[in-house]
Amino acid sequence: MKDIYKNVAEACAKYGMEDNLVAGANIAGFLKVANAMMAQGIV
Repeated sequence: MKDIYKNVAEACAKYGMEDNLVAGANIAGFLKVANAMMAQGIV
C-alpha cells in the first residue's frame, strides 16, 4: 500500500493535480500499462 500511495502521490505532483488522488491513480495506472506495452514492443 505504501508503494501504491507513493506512486499516486508522485503522479499527482508531476502532472499538477496535488490534491486529486483519483486523477493520480488513473495517471499512475495508465503509465504502468503504457510502460508494460512499450516493454513488450506493442507500442
